[in-house]
Amino acid sequence: MTRPTPKASAAPLPSREQILEYIQAGSGRVGKRELARAFRLNGEQKIELRQILRELVSTGAIGRDHGRRYRHAGRLPAVAVLEILDVDVDGELTARPVAWEEEGPPPKIAVVPDRSSRAALTRGDRALARLSRAADGGYEARVIRRLHAGAVRTLGVYELVGGRGRLLPIDRRSREELEVPGGGTLGAEPGELVWAEVEQGRPLGLRRARIVERCGPAHGPRSISLITINDHDIPVRFPDAALAQAAAAGPAPLGERADLREVPLVTIDGEDARDFDDAVWAEADADPANPGGWHLLVAIADVAWYVRPDSPLDRAAFERGNSVYFPDRVVPMLPEDISNGWCSLVPGEDRPCLAAHLWLDADGRLRRHRFVRGLMRSAARLTYAQVQAAADGHADAATEALSDAVIAPLYAAYRALAAAREKRGVLELDVPERRVFIDPATGGIDRVQFRERLDSHKLIEEFMICANVAAAEALEAARRPCMYRIHDRPPDDKLEALRDFLDSLAISLPRGQVMRAGDLNRILARVAGRPEARLVNEVMLRSQSQALYAPDNVGHFGLALRRYCHFTSPIRRYADLMVHRALIDAFSLGAGGSDAAGIDLAKAGLHISATERRAAAAERDALDRFTAAYLADRVGADFAARINGVTRFGLFVTLNETGADGLIPISTLPDDYYEHDEKSHRLVGRRSRLEFRLGDALEVRLVEANPLTGGIIFALVGTPAERRPRSGSPAGKRNAGARDRQAKAKRRRR
Repeated sequence: MTRPTPKASAAPLPSREQILEYIQAGSGRVGKRELARAFRLNGEQKIELRQILRELVSTGAIGRDHGRRYRHAGRLPAVAVLEILDVDVDGELTARPVAWEEEGPPPKIAVVPDRSSRAALTRGDRALARLSRAADGGYEARVIRRLHAGAVRTLGVYELVGGRGRLLPIDRRSREELEVPGGGTLGAEPGELVWAEVEQGRPLGLRRARIVERCGPAHGPRSISLITINDHDIPVRFPDAALAQAAAAGPAPLGERADLREVPLVTIDGEDARDFDDAVWAEADADPANPGGWHLLVAIADVAWYVRPDSPLDRAAFERGNSVYFPDRVVPMLPEDISNGWCSLVPGEDRPCLAAHLWLDADGRLRRHRFVRGLMRSAARLTYAQVQAAADGHADAATEALSDAVIAPLYAAYRALAAAREKRGVLELDVPERRVFIDPATGGIDRVQFRERLDSHKLIEEFMICANVAAAEALEAARRPCMYRIHDRPPDDKLEALRDFLDSLAISLPRGQVMRAGDLNRILARVAGRPEARLVNEVMLRSQSQALYAPDNVGHFGLALRRYCHFTSPIRRYADLMVHRALIDAFSLGAGGSDAAGIDLAKAGLHISATERRAAAAERDALDRFTAAYLADRVGADFAARINGVTRFGLFVTLNETGADGLIPISTLPDDYYEHDEKSHRLVGRRSRLEFRLGDALEVRLVEANPLTGGIIFALVGTPAERRPRSGSPAGKRNAGARDRQAKAKRRRR
């Protein structure tokens, strides 16, 4: 594809689509100067171009290299810093880019052998390399120079192999074993998880390592979390200065705060929640000008009172960016003295808060809002199940006295918000989440099941969304910078992939129009109740842009909102703390605010977006590992499953019972050569014409479940005849045509 050539005469400012097309069309150097020259822009237009480029970068539509050049999102630059991921048994190296901020995993990079530079490289090393596209869609790297050696500490499992000590990698990306000499075991027993220091250099045979710390048995929830934390480089220890500052914290005075202690605010969270940072209350609006309207109060823990800008606590919180949640533990953004102490809205105790008064009309639309700094006292700590039971007429001792005065108005206000949500056209994806239950008595895994989704969950979600919208509106009205939570519409390439997938199900996605969430909802409604409904929801989720934090607002596609930010969880998200500080400044609410003019919001947004992605990846990996541990003793059992991914090397499937994901290697399918139809998401046997399609139901047998890596391997159960292509499928039509041609040929020969 060649780049479009702009008209010779002066042209108006190009659209976002034209700029994207120009950048994506080639791999050359494209900077602001090249774009301005290509589209013949004047000085004023160059300023507007800069703003458009900033928005495209912030939404992930394009990437930006260090040399101020722009590139197609998902495409690597010509020269990049790489980290060596793995060295296979043949000595071949694979790598990943150190700087990768796109949605999804980075592309595969194979390091091309080079005598002058490659021999010294090993796992964990970094190198500057020149990149080029490979035939398989990945990249080939030619090393320019080695930058520095990798980390000398590694986490692994100590084992004895042939009487010799071995350190087995726990990182799924690595297959390199290390030798542990007899004098370097630190008394470790086989099967223990250990930290080891790796000897430098690459002698013949296995590299050597010395154990420096024993962490206990490799199997079990504690080890699973440790492994995941290590894999994703998540900070665990707080600096001493931050811990000292948290320990010195105390109660906040009433002072000029609004006294909200008589308002029966309640917290509603999961059964296993340890910190409570939001409380809610609602009443009918007494204003006669707003018949049927509602007055809501959303009170959020006043973290800004305790975590002041550029303090040790602040620097530690910013580094982490957010809390990370595992089935058996939390790696908090703030020390427990703050997150589980002074900023936890426990019942019956005075706690400082930042509260949003929200007034809705009868249709659930936000009419006005007001922010105050207050002192509150939670009336009760309730769970989602408790509140839902009370709303359904089954109150317990804790909710009996609150049912009419507190819970009933909350649900009435929620119904108004839900009606506004439906009218607004919010993207209603239904993708169930897995939850791992840990037995508190034994520490083992009790069960893995899908999370229950109650109206009480939706109630809190809608109250929080309303408060977040109000915070963004308030900062805009005050002309203050805001760290928005943005979610752009799906990029064109992902929409095209979604169209291809839907075409395979005989569902059309219109072209040539501005895509809205409601357009996707109509497709979801069409497949609701059908076997492929869950898969369509998952594929549609993958087609979405990455949600980000940025100071430049492009709106929120999924929520169908023009402006949106995060205000409601400052205990666990640094973005919310930034919004709190901005509101405190904007409305002169006392100490603990900050002058946003002195902060590089764009840079901060990139950082906290990256830490959010790191946390999400770690939580997914931990869930996979816990699920594999749960299934490990069921090897050989059969399960109902559905295909959720089709690749040239096999089928990814999801179990109906637990949501566990695993691979059926292509080598284990019935003997044939299978062609990968990427557009239709199918594997088709060249000889047998057996067909495996995205969304197909299968019966599978568990072959392997590895808790250390989270890898799960399945085998297909059933006879080949059961996988013949359907007559209406593309493969079935081709087979029918082939049979007709063969029959005609036989008749001619006769």
